[in-house]
Amino acid sequence: MTDHWSDTQIEAAEARGRDALANEPRALAARYDRKAARIIVDLASGATFAFPPGLGQGLEAATPDQLAEVEIAGAGFGLHWEALDVDLSVPALMAGSFGTKAWMRELARRAGSVTSPAKAAAARANGAKGGRPKKVG
Repeated sequence: MTDHWSDTQIEAAEARGRDALANEPRALAARYDRKAARIIVDLASGATFAFPPGLGQGLEAATPDQLAEVEIAGAGFGLHWEALDVDLSVPALMAGSFGTKAWMRELARRAGSVTSPAKAAAARANGAKGGRPKKVG
């Protein structure tokens, strides 16, 4: 079955496209900064946006060489990593969404359970003393 678009539908789609080009964040350039360990995105607005690759769904286990292969896609509305088969939306990234809803829930869960060697050592020391000290006052 072939879909036939009316002139009105085509005009409305073109208007939405013009609106997106004028108002949505779009990338002009993107690169991986190895020293800062960040994906850097230069926007059409003149602003620059950066994020750690571990936040981006599909980028968490990528090597620096793989991350450096970032390409601009879809008139600047997307970032693409061919070797990783990863695509991220620039407007979504700017809104703080680094993947699917399930991915974002997992990021939130991991953020709530951050541990470090220092925290682990402090917990062991407190446990050896009988736990947290009681509040005074």
